[in-house]
Order: sequence, then C-alpha cells, then structure tokens
Amino acid sequence: MLEKVVVPLMPMTEAFELGVACEVFGYDRSDENLPTYDFSLVAAVPGPIRTRFGYGIDVPYNLDALDDADLIIVSAGGTYAADDDYMCAPRPDSSADPLLLKLQDAVSRGAKVASLCTGAFILGAAGLLDGKRCTTHWRHAKRLADAYPDAKVDPDVLYVDEDPVFTSAGTAAGIDLCLHIVRKEQGSRVANGIARRMVVPPHRDGGQAQYVASPLATVPDTTLSPLLDWMTAHLAENLTVTRVAARANMSPRTFARRFQSETGATPARWLSDQRVLAAQQLLENSDLPVDVIAERVGFGGGAVLRQHFLRLRCTTPQAYRRTFRAVTQPESP
Repeated sequence: MLEKVVVPLMPMTEAFELGVACEVFGYDRSDENLPTYDFSLVAAVPGPIRTRFGYGIDVPYNLDALDDADLIIVSAGGTYAADDDYMCAPRPDSSADPLLLKLQDAVSRGAKVASLCTGAFILGAAGLLDGKRCTTHWRHAKRLADAYPDAKVDPDVLYVDEDPVFTSAGTAAGIDLCLHIVRKEQGSRVANGIARRMVVPPHRDGGQAQYVASPLATVPDTTLSPLLDWMTAHLAENLTVTRVAARANMSPRTFARRFQSETGATPARWLSDQRVLAAQQLLENSDLPVDVIAERVGFGGGAVLRQHFLRLRCTTPQAYRRTFRAVTQPESP
C-alpha cells in the first residue's frame, strides 16, 4: 500500500526534482477520485536547507518521519564541485550517518526508496545499490560507478526498477520514475490520471528498463491533432496510409511527410505504438485473452502483438499482465 511518502532534503537541493516529487505525491487530486498521499518534506541534515538558486526551504530535521514511510524519495542535491557542477559526495561511514541508517532500515522493513537524479549517490552511500542496476544523470554516471563499484550503473535508461530500490536519470526522468511507481503500486488509471493533470505523457520513449513502457511523446495541438484522435479511436480498423491520407485530404506522400514532421514518427510506427498502449491498458484492466486483445487493438493476432510488445516493453504480453494485474486496480468513479 502506498500511503505515506517522505522526501528528505539534502543541502543544495535541486528545485526541479523536488518539485516533481511534490507534484506527483503532494498534490490533492481527490476531486478526480485519485488518491491523496500523506506527503511531507524533512531536512536530511541539521541546519538550513538551501537550493542551488539561493533560497531556503524551512522544513524540520525529523528523520523519524522516515520510520513508517511507505516510500522515501531522495531528491537531487549536494555540494558544488570546483567545475561549478554539483555532485553528492560519497559518505564512507554509513554506520555513523543517521539518514543512511534510516534508508537501510526502511528497505529492511519492506518500504521502497527512490532517488531522483544525483540522489542515487545517497542510496549508494547507504549500500542500497550494491549488486543492483541503477542510474543517474548521464553526466554523473561514471562518477557514480567509480564511487560505488558494486553498483551496476546504466547511463542509457530513464529509470531503473530494482524494487524496493528505484533510481532515475536526470531532471524530467524523475517524472517518469514517480509515475512508474504509482502505476506499479496503484494501477494505470491512477498513474494516467496524475499524468493528465500534470499535462505529461504517462510514459516516454528512451531506452527504459524492463517493464518501462515506450510509447509516443505527446503531440502539440497541430493540424493533425483531430486526425490523431480519430486514429486512436479506430485502432482496430485497417488504417492504411492511403486511407488515412484521404481522410486528411492529402496525397499519401504529402501525408507521410507531414505526419513525421509533426509527430516525429512514421504513420506505421505511431500506429503500432498506440496499439501497444491500448493493449497495455486491456492487459492491466481486463481478463480478455491475449488474442482477443490483439484483435481489439488492430494487431490481428497474438503473435503480432507479442512482436511489437517485446519491441516497446522488453517483455511479453503475458509476463506484463502477470506483473501488473497483481496490482489491485482502483474502481472508476
């Protein structure tokens, strides 16, 4: 159960990553029948907490708040290095550091811990990355690997799920990780509802870890927006380029060029990705057989769905369903 979320703040806290945690878990969306979390910020060390931009954050130094947290998010922060870049300096003696001890205890009792960007250095100092895949901002990946050689640092992913330890890459990847945790714990309806309120895609493309979806990025309000909505509503039909181009009153060649210019993908790739997303929703929220789902989203058969699902999800539809159908899905309002 994901109810209490606590964010311990490091000196030189990064405002964006902190804002991500606050926006996903600290905002009251109960008016849309979405969960409200017991969310709090605490200082990770005694003394004032300042951001990289100079202003302070007045929060108590109360690490006892971590004792019954379901999720602890270590945001980005640290001290400036000589090159005006920041890093979180390794802490060699975790047995003497109250925060690191609290993080270790949290994992031992079954809580989840997550890092955003350079917050991974704190998890590494606590020994929570030893033997695990993890990530951080690509600029700091080598530094993380050098500091914690037992960690398996992957600089190419947006985030890594090594439940109960989660790590994200830099800046906006924190959104991807937080939404992934919500999706994993509370289902796609909740994660998608939060994403809509934040005006962000529920998933993003970009070399994610297993079970990290790879759908399309959002498309701005363009001349093709109504057509994209129509295509999404008719996924089960035979949507050839010729047919869709005719609906847009364009030649197939002009349509294909315009489509890629506005969406960043070919019509065929965009359509197959949308079909995978629709299949994902049905796998999570229905008991329909995989072959039936494949027909409903326009793939025709389970073998074709499996091929595209493996491409985007790095797992099979059945394996994905076993993972995500285990989550109790919240009832729709």
